[in-house]
Amino acid sequence: MTESRHSNPLAPAGARTAADVVTPALVARLTAGVTGSGSTVSHAPFTGEVLAQLPESTPEDVAAAFERAREAQRHWAARSVRERAGVLLRFHDLVLRRQSDILDLIQLETGKARLHAHEEVQAVAVAARHYGRSAPAYLRPKRHTGVIPTLTRVTELRRPRGVVGQIAPWNYPFELSVGDALPAFVAGNAVVMKPDTQTALTALLARELLIEAGLPEGVWQVVLGEGPVVGPEVTDRADYVSFTGSTRTGREVARSAAVRLVGCSLELGGKNAMLVLRDADIEKAAAGAVRGCFSSAGQLCISIERLYVHASVADDFLARFAARTRAMRLGTALAYGADMGSLVSQKQLENVTRHVDEAVAKGATLVAGGRHRPDAGPLFYEPTILDGVEPPMAVCTEETFGPVVSVYRFTDEDEAVRLANSTPFGLNASVWTADGRRGREIAARLKAGTVNVNEAYAAAYGSAQAPMGGMGDSGLGRRHGSEGILKYTEAQTVAQQRVMPLGPAFGMDDEKYARLMTGGLRALKALRLR
Repeated sequence: MTESRHSNPLAPAGARTAADVVTPALVARLTAGVTGSGSTVSHAPFTGEVLAQLPESTPEDVAAAFERAREAQRHWAARSVRERAGVLLRFHDLVLRRQSDILDLIQLETGKARLHAHEEVQAVAVAARHYGRSAPAYLRPKRHTGVIPTLTRVTELRRPRGVVGQIAPWNYPFELSVGDALPAFVAGNAVVMKPDTQTALTALLARELLIEAGLPEGVWQVVLGEGPVVGPEVTDRADYVSFTGSTRTGREVARSAAVRLVGCSLELGGKNAMLVLRDADIEKAAAGAVRGCFSSAGQLCISIERLYVHASVADDFLARFAARTRAMRLGTALAYGADMGSLVSQKQLENVTRHVDEAVAKGATLVAGGRHRPDAGPLFYEPTILDGVEPPMAVCTEETFGPVVSVYRFTDEDEAVRLANSTPFGLNASVWTADGRRGREIAARLKAGTVNVNEAYAAAYGSAQAPMGGMGDSGLGRRHGSEGILKYTEAQTVAQQRVMPLGPAFGMDDEKYARLMTGGLRALKALRLR
């Protein structure tokens, strides 16, 4: 491998350890709500040691969880929307009050730095506040103009789907478990969730806090186990499926839902691009690239893996970006101070190593990083910048899902847009420029569900009133905003006809009725009614 400057220092070690946080009493308390008759374990990425002994669910356990959820859902749906929304607002306050406990578990189960764990706390609090305040408006009965104004009264109602099956990933175990479930709950649904076993304790702590805020226990059921075993049991019983994970598995979930004619939302993979235009503030863009590429060690669906930089500023940008990247502190402390944490598993480490080693072997240049760092922990890998990446290097087109970014130069903005769009994925993108209007215009040309101008991902994701999701191989459906809650409902139209029927009446024959309706249709158009 080409030699590179490896200078990522280690942040100070913390005084507290996993044993101080994940006690037998904590595990027993949190897992009491899991429907599981078997046994499995999770591991701590920082050390590789066993973190917790957990229940494991069988297909029979999943069936029992759905039965309990269906019974609880009927009572929950009978409550008013405002009462359900009040649970979310109380949960919001509990999350902020108990954030230290939440952050400890997120770090221990994922290996991420504490600041990156705090992004999850922020996102969940935003979602709880938004749907706690806005759900009554999203779900209220809506009046529509009927086929004959004043004579046809039309009301649109929103009914809960029933029991939502949710499969949550390991990389953002707080936000992608309870954060996605909140709109389902406030819409009147129950949820049967299968969080990843590796990060189950974080999801279970979220459940405990939501129950403390007033959610009936039976409304949120949790099952644990291997994805190929437990996942299909969840998707095959649900009235709606919410899935976040790989594109390959997402296709299987979509097929299962389609066979049963139930809806699904899927947030899948990404190969997200960041464009640095010639007029960008290079220092701010370099700092933004560090956040965008290396938050949670790059294990974020919306993180940046491709950097397109205008050739006139590329050298300056790359020098500043590389200097910031090499200075990032690696750490395991359950405290603020580290700039990047660990990968979550040996599988992730092997995938990152494969992508980097193959690229360098085929001619790419290491600008920063490129090395496994067992001195920091068994699964640490340095934040890595690659230059000179070309097809058919795997890192060029495959999602790495780790702290690796490839830099490309362009001379024409149309070329940059074309390159950014030259992937089947379309989840997130980023544009950096001093001209906000121009940035928005380029953003509108990018094939991505969210595009950030002068930010990497947080601006769009954190704006909970607006939809977030992917195009192409990055998924179906949206979280956040009206789409994020209405997907958990069935629309029902109730139309009441008054005075006269929609047919011949008052002695008129068919021909007279047809003439009457023809005149009426012309009049409605002339009156500009919709």
